[in-house]
Amino acid sequence: MSNQLPIISGIQQIGIGNTSVYDTWDWYRKYLGMDLPVFDEAAEAALMLPYTEGEPRSRHAILALNMMGGGGAEIWQYTSRVGQPANFEVRLGDLGINIAKYKSIDIQKSHDALSKDNPCSDIRQYIDGRKHFFCRDPFGNDLEVVEADDWFQKKISHSGGVYGAIIGVSDMDNSIKFYQELLGYDKILSDQTNTFEDQAFLAGGSEKYRSVILSHSRMRKGPFSPLFGNSEIELIQALDRKPKKIFEGRMWGDLGYIHLCFDISGMDQLRQKCKSYGHPFTVDSGDFDMGDAGGQFAYIEDPDGTLIEFVETHKVPVLKKIGWYLNLKNRNPEKSLPRWMIKSMGLNRKKLK
Repeated sequence: MSNQLPIISGIQQIGIGNTSVYDTWDWYRKYLGMDLPVFDEAAEAALMLPYTEGEPRSRHAILALNMMGGGGAEIWQYTSRVGQPANFEVRLGDLGINIAKYKSIDIQKSHDALSKDNPCSDIRQYIDGRKHFFCRDPFGNDLEVVEADDWFQKKISHSGGVYGAIIGVSDMDNSIKFYQELLGYDKILSDQTNTFEDQAFLAGGSEKYRSVILSHSRMRKGPFSPLFGNSEIELIQALDRKPKKIFEGRMWGDLGYIHLCFDISGMDQLRQKCKSYGHPFTVDSGDFDMGDAGGQFAYIEDPDGTLIEFVETHKVPVLKKIGWYLNLKNRNPEKSLPRWMIKSMGLNRKKLK
């Protein structure tokens, strides 16, 4: 079976650097239904030295999921220092993760829920015909809510989890090649160059851009692929100015979107593949244990230095109260877990009071 590895099961999570992990999680629980904590742990980030000025740093992180489907949010706070914002206004097309995409089962209900207390754009027609809108959380992060029709389960919330990301790039064709060949986003949904009225809500949104939306033609495989579902990456290149690097002069874990993480099987095979494509692992954890979860993780950089994380999950909690944890090391990596088993994780949800 090793000749079929590596397997990318979907977007596991997007990392969000912040200064108050529980306040941030409360917001994402309330407005986007991210109420299932996979782990909630304070520890030392000792392996990210290339991105933390060569020193281990203490942090507190919560990985939260929405059980309707989609990727999670890794809400990440330094505890040994204060996370720093960019020292300039981040504009659409700056290099790095600009915006997290979330999926919606009812775009009007999502807009009503979010716009009641938060700045949001109007609902507009998306480039490919779907409806969407932009919003800003209280911590300065822009997000996009997009209509979607693939769901792990329904009737929990108006919205699901992470659907993808908008990523600023400097060389569109080079970046398309990277996301197609290494991450499997081989399907081009849209490729347009214009000024886009629906982006006017965003800083720099009235400028001219090339926007390419990528998805995957093959259904994802792997233990949690039914939960993560389909995803898309929108690459955006600023044409009216030279973009800045969002994390220039700052550390991974500082404020904003710090990485995009994929759930994978076959870390050894992926290590070799990334190296052969000229994007070797810059961080390689070996086995890790975060208390409630365990496995391996690694990082690579896209052509502009945006951090892409890979996690191979070995242990995950199903029902913490009775000590039920899944060991995934000896399972067929292509086969998904039974849906009832994944749904059982929802018994660990922590709704806001």
